[in-house]
Amino acid sequence: QVQLVESGGGSVQTGGSLRLSCAASGYTYSSNCMGWFRQAPGKEREGVAAILTGTGSTYYTDSVKGRFIISQDRAKNTLYLQMNTLRPEDTAMYYCAADRVILPGFFGGGHCYATLSRPSSPAAIDWGQGTQVTVSP
Repeated sequence: QVQLVESGGGSVQTGGSLRLSCAASGYTYSSNCMGWFRQAPGKEREGVAAILTGTGSTYYTDSVKGRFIISQDRAKNTLYLQMNTLRPEDTAMYYCAADRVILPGFFGGGHCYATLSRPSSPAAIDWGQGTQVTVSP
């Protein structure tokens, strides 16, 4: 049984930092797309960052570039999101996503971002249960 479990959310003040973790079990994402999404109340889910696990190629949405860092520990099958200089508009439920489709290395993080955002095979995408991030002014 594939499972993604997020942790690390919490409440911080503007300018603070948090590190989210997504521990995967039941499947090893050796050369797959993984990413972080978020959804604020009343808003659509949006992609935050993505990574191709085989190469480490990354992609970020414009609003988090220079502030967030997506990374992985392949030995632990764990995905991370380091969030710095947090803003109130970053407040949302954050979800980890992973695609079980194996990709060759010439694909990049941008492809992963697009694939996870609009998957052609939604059944192959695994999602975590989410972790809440709240940033106060």
